[in-house]
Amino acid sequence: MRVAEAAERAIETNVGSVDLAETQTVRVAGAAAKTVAVTENLRSLHMPGKPLVLVNAWDAASARIVEAAGSRAVATTSAGVAWSLGAPDGDALSRDDAVALVRRVVRAVRVPVTADIESGFGVEPEDVATTVRAVVAAGAAGVNIEDGARGVEEQTARLAAARAAAGAELFINARLDAYLRGAGDVDEVVARASAYLDAGADGIFVPGVTDPETVGTLAAKIPAPLNVMAGAGGPSVAEFAALGVARVSLGSAVAQAAYAVARHAAEEALTTGTYAAVADALEYGGLNGLMRGYSA
Repeated sequence: MRVAEAAERAIETNVGSVDLAETQTVRVAGAAAKTVAVTENLRSLHMPGKPLVLVNAWDAASARIVEAAGSRAVATTSAGVAWSLGAPDGDALSRDDAVALVRRVVRAVRVPVTADIESGFGVEPEDVATTVRAVVAAGAAGVNIEDGARGVEEQTARLAAARAAAGAELFINARLDAYLRGAGDVDEVVARASAYLDAGADGIFVPGVTDPETVGTLAAKIPAPLNVMAGAGGPSVAEFAALGVARVSLGSAVAQAAYAVARHAAEEALTTGTYAAVADALEYGGLNGLMRGYSA
């Protein structure tokens, strides 16, 4: 569905009078058009050869830091979000907690937000649809939905349910976990990607592979924006760009690095009684100032 079509869509609400009903219809239609416009903005940032770089955040403060650094969009990391809320990664967090975090991040920044919703928080396709509706209502412009060990038919049903629930109001990034599971095969990944795109996905995320030859082949064969996961020791953004990648994510790496500082600081303070681990901490006033005006 294109932006103009979504903007023209009438959503009738019975509020007791013709004038009020018309006002409410215009208000809701306008909100829908605004949401689609934000999603189209996010979609436009996925350019092969000039990738969208996403330094994944896990709370409002990390989201604002990323935005202040110049990021054109903010993505969440499901692992970082789960850890910060007291749960392990991997569908252990509740839908309500995940959506509440998305809402906080959306309120914290002005750029589009794309949320990692793991596999969709539920067993059935309708569960995924419920999650997607909640995430869209929270203000997200995009989501990641991972396939895990699911078969193609099962996962396409989940993606189709997500698309039906979101309409044009969401950039759906379908994550293929084959390489993460050690079962990566280019032909299989390309075939899955094609099926996921047919089911309504906008982009394809293939974490677990950074080999330039493989990444270049996937970018050439998948007819949609390709997202890869980057990290220390891997190809640079410029190198991925030259391969045709459209989106580069850091995943949980930044959250892991932040928690590493916490561990090092604790170990140092409790053993040597020194504090070198926090020598590079952000200045209090600057960080506190960055959060002024934020309302949870």
